[in-house]
Amino acid sequence: MNNRSGIATLLDEIDKRLLIVLRDGRTMIGYLRSIDQFSNLVIHRTIERIYVGNQYGDIPNGLLVLRGENIVLLGEFDEQGDHSKLEQVSTEVILKAQQEELLQREHKQIALTKAMVEKGLAPPPRNYMMEDW
Repeated sequence: MNNRSGIATLLDEIDKRLLIVLRDGRTMIGYLRSIDQFSNLVIHRTIERIYVGNQYGDIPNGLLVLRGENIVLLGEFDEQGDHSKLEQVSTEVILKAQQEELLQREHKQIALTKAMVEKGLAPPPRNYMMEDW
């Protein structure tokens, strides 16, 4: 039985493949090699996995040091998980799809902000120019 508490429980995860979700929304998958008292992690053979719709792509990153304050979620990666609903695509395809998704979100946010300003529900943005709308 494990009597450790807090960050020390991660010592049992050394040399296991982990899935890590970062504060900025990125997902990293790699082997945990080291950990310190601040929850900083050293991850080896790391890939960044990008999901867009029902597609995903992997970008190899090698050896990474992740600051503990940026880690939101961490768990053991299931290699045999059910990926039947997801299609793996090349790095180029997933990066293009991610860029398109970000542009769509930006356009949607601009439209929402415009509607809220027009109805008086929000102040105009600092860089507000009537011709931009």
